[in-house]
Amino acid sequence: MKKGLVFIYPLGNNLYINLTNKCCNDCTFCLRRNGDGVKDSTLWLEREPTASEVIESIKHTDIVYDEAVFCGYGESTYKLDEMLEIADFLHSIGKKTRLNTNGLGSAVNGYDIAPKLKGKIDTVSVSLNESDAEKYDKICRSRFGLKAYGMLTDFAAACVKEGIETFLTVVDVIPPEEIEKCRATAEKIGARLRVRKYISNNETYN
Repeated sequence: MKKGLVFIYPLGNNLYINLTNKCCNDCTFCLRRNGDGVKDSTLWLEREPTASEVIESIKHTDIVYDEAVFCGYGESTYKLDEMLEIADFLHSIGKKTRLNTNGLGSAVNGYDIAPKLKGKIDTVSVSLNESDAEKYDKICRSRFGLKAYGMLTDFAAACVKEGIETFLTVVDVIPPEEIEKCRATAEKIGARLRVRKYISNNETYN
């Protein structure tokens, strides 16, 4: 497996931030199962960056971007303190921030992290993926097992409570009736559902 030190990378009109390889899920559809990176960026990390290293990379990048997105080949909430420090810097230069997450950051850290995200992360996008715990467990294979689904929806609800713009996301390969069940789940907690196109070639994701 090819590894590198790509801490930031461009995708679409956004700047993406890659903090860790760690993830508590082993999703069957994950991009990292198909390769080492996205486009020309090798995202498997030789080592995890410090917040200062990422901030310096951002300061010196020539990437033009509308939004900074915490989303790499691992789950960014494993590096919560670093993420929040970087988010503060991004806000100081007038940039919006988004977290793309599996929604299990509170479980990973052992406490409700949503209050810490308030004022730091403008938008949270949680990968719901399926309409119930059993279906989710089958494709996401979380180390938290069948409890993971409830954990991620609780996290999304906590983000909504904190006033953070919150989305649940699914990929358009699941049946329409399952998408509507997921929409109902999102509406129940006050979030919105975003249906994403399935990408199999690592060209882009959002």
